[in-house]
Order: sequence, then C-alpha cells, then structure tokens
Amino acid sequence: MIVSFENRLLQFIGIMAIFMAIIVVLFPFFWIFLESVKPPSLGGRPDIWRFELSWENWSEVLLNSSVPLNIMNSFFIAFITVVISLICGAPAAYAFSRFRGFQGARYSILAAEMMPPAILILPLFLILYKLELIDSRIGVVTAHLTFVIPVITWFLIGFFDEVPKDLEDQAMIDGYTRFQAFYKVILPVVRPGLGAAAVFGFVLSWNDLFYSLLLTGAGSRTLPVAIASFWTFRGIELGKMAVAILIAVIPVLILSYFIQKHLIKGIGGSGVKY
Repeated sequence: MIVSFENRLLQFIGIMAIFMAIIVVLFPFFWIFLESVKPPSLGGRPDIWRFELSWENWSEVLLNSSVPLNIMNSFFIAFITVVISLICGAPAAYAFSRFRGFQGARYSILAAEMMPPAILILPLFLILYKLELIDSRIGVVTAHLTFVIPVITWFLIGFFDEVPKDLEDQAMIDGYTRFQAFYKVILPVVRPGLGAAAVFGFVLSWNDLFYSLLLTGAGSRTLPVAIASFWTFRGIELGKMAVAILIAVIPVLILSYFIQKHLIKGIGGSGVKY
C-alpha cells in the first residue's frame, strides 16, 4: 500500500513537472501571439490582457512590407544550402564512418563550429566583395555552408555507422563499384537520416542572423534580418515584430515535430559509436 502510494505520488510529481515545463516553453509563444493581435496603440503594454482583436499588424507585415520577399529569400538560401551540404556531407560522413584510420578524425569536422563566426566574416566578406557577391543570396549561401556542412556531416555519421558493412561488400561482389554501392545501396537505407539532416540544416540556415545581417542588402535580406529591422530609431514596432517572429517560428516547429526522433538519433549516434 505504501509502495503504491509512493508510486502514485512520484507519477503525480512527474506529470506536474511536465505540465510546468510545457507552460514555461509555450508561454512566450502565447505572449508573442497576443502582441501580434493587439491594436498598434497597445503595443508594448504587457499589463493589458483584455482588448479587441486587431489584425492590422498582420496585414501591414504581409501586404505592406518586404517580409514576403524576405521569406522567399530565406527559403531559397536555406534550400540551396541544404542541397549543397547534403551533396558534400553525405560522402564525407560515409568516409568517416567506413575508413577509421584515426578514430578522432571525425571530431575535426567540428573545428568550424568551434570558431566564432566573427573570425570568418572578414575573409568571407573580402572574398565575396572581390567576386561581386555582396548583397546576393549566393553570397549568403556560401557563408552558411561554412557551418551547415560540418553539422550535417557529423549528423550523418551515426546513420552510416548503423548500416552493416556486409551490405556494401555484397553489392561490390555483385559487380557494383564502391560509389555505385554507396549511391544505390547505402543511401536508400539511410534515407530517413538524410531527411532529418536536411531539415536540421534547413533550420540552421533559416535562423541565421549574423552572416545574413552583414552580407545582405535590400534585395537579399532574410527573415531574421527583417525581424531585427523592426527595432527602429523610433523604438521597437513590437506588434509587427511579433508577427514576423511567428512566421519565422511556424516552419521550424512543423519540421522539428516530424524529425525529432531522427534528430536525437543523429546527434547522439555520431559521437558514441566507434
């Protein structure tokens, strides 16, 4: 009886802890949504909770601002970044997984992640300036590749580690070259990992502010830069900023929901399997 009571108490405490964690996580989104539907005259007034819903901020952002163009720029940049990163990262991850002459070599790919972006921005800026790629989406893609390719490569190593080596050996016995075995046999097996890595890389590129802020202009500005631009010399246009934040968060939440299992598997698996 005492054991049963203790189990129920622990279960109740666990449920309450989860409930409180959900409230802590979701409350900022709820508050941002409220700010987006407040009349502009009440913007920045967190003490006011009762008001008549107004969609003026949404119409201003979606119809009378550059945010739709910024969204398209972010999609284009993130998509091209992911495609190039997968083309480069998948073979690299396969090589790290199969050829283990130096077991610590896989950690070397994270060197770019260990450096602050400020170290890379000056040489990147000078190179892109010489190539006349400043204020272009391709220039931002080039910058994003410096941190997306290493992460995707690291992410995919765990998935390739789980594929039995006998599978590709059998394919080569049947007459495939190593590249054909990789392309026609191994890649289809790790397809869920490729999808999860693509979404993970997309989110990283989609959320970047630092490189996009310094390398873009009016025509190539991304959504995070547009969000920051609502902080003007007149003050923060909080209602419009809240709308832009919600627009930026929605795709990330949807994609993260569908790949959460593979996301944890990829991050954890690449570091612990040797």
